[in-house]
Amino acid sequence: MDSTRGSLSTILFKAAVAVAAFALVFFALQRLLSPKYASYALEGGLIREYYDSPRNHDVIFIGDCEVYANFSTVTLWEEYGITSYIRGSPQQLIWQSYYLMEDTIRSASEIPKVIVFNIMSMQYNVPQYEPYNRLTLDGMRWSPVKADAIRASRTDGEDWLSYLFPFFRYKDNWRDVGAEDLRYFFKDPRVSVSGFMIRSDIKPVGFIPDPLPLPSYDFGENAYYYLESMVQLTREHGIELVLVKAPNLYPHWHRQWDEQIVEFAAENDLIYINFLEYIDDVGLDFSTDTFNAGMHLNVYGAELLSRYFGGNVLAEMGLPDRRTEPEAAEYWKELAETYHAMVERQQDEIAETGEIRSFLIR
Repeated sequence: MDSTRGSLSTILFKAAVAVAAFALVFFALQRLLSPKYASYALEGGLIREYYDSPRNHDVIFIGDCEVYANFSTVTLWEEYGITSYIRGSPQQLIWQSYYLMEDTIRSASEIPKVIVFNIMSMQYNVPQYEPYNRLTLDGMRWSPVKADAIRASRTDGEDWLSYLFPFFRYKDNWRDVGAEDLRYFFKDPRVSVSGFMIRSDIKPVGFIPDPLPLPSYDFGENAYYYLESMVQLTREHGIELVLVKAPNLYPHWHRQWDEQIVEFAAENDLIYINFLEYIDDVGLDFSTDTFNAGMHLNVYGAELLSRYFGGNVLAEMGLPDRRTEPEAAEYWKELAETYHAMVERQQDEIAETGEIRSFLIR
């Protein structure tokens, strides 16, 4: 009897070891084959970086490229002592932004006092493109919130399990494995400073096409559902929700769209700022303050916008100036040094080669 039990225990032990070994190899291969976002589509690394921060920021920006390219978190700190983070990603759809709000609140060490949401994504009422979904959702940590975000975002043909096990999505990437995959096997590259992607190059505004007429200018029911859900979520947690439209000149922000947001903000007692109406007040010059002909601001434009927004809106909302707090001051001192070194490095590259070659944060 004892020998039978001993044999069974041995079999179970060997089986457990085999399962553990298989799991280890499987997840190692998954890590090796998954994109590292170090030499292309760098924006794919933005969402995951948040979890390495203290997660005690007073202000959280959420949205698409109109936040991560246009607001300088370091400028908000240096000018006003405001601690902030940007949870942005390319073509971040409104339901993805909503679930990132949930995720931020769920995982925060301190609940943010203000959430700033960029409303450009209201134009989309249904899921759009799988590649953009991946750039946003892959970086979220696993939780019921991420599962909900995946269900809301999937396009036809997308496999839910491929989000859980990226190996099945990238299993044919063997031919593309290189030094980058090995270098960043254990540690992901860093692409932002507190969520802000730095671009120091300049491409002035040239020709901007006239907007094409749309068959309808009404925002969709699904988009409104998630915007209303944002209002409810932030109020449940005592967070001030601020709606913004960044001063990007293209793609067009239609007057009819703006009127709907103005009305929604008034009905829900929200602050809404369309920065397209404050370009002169901000001090923006689109011959120097954009890196792609008015579609996004560069670092110089982002600093101007952040000074204006910080001084005329955020500082007036009673946010604390944390520059006198030793722990916060030490953390942001390091971030500011990294930020300014990156700007200087890019400026040197532009002077020497005519282009930026450094996009990863050292």
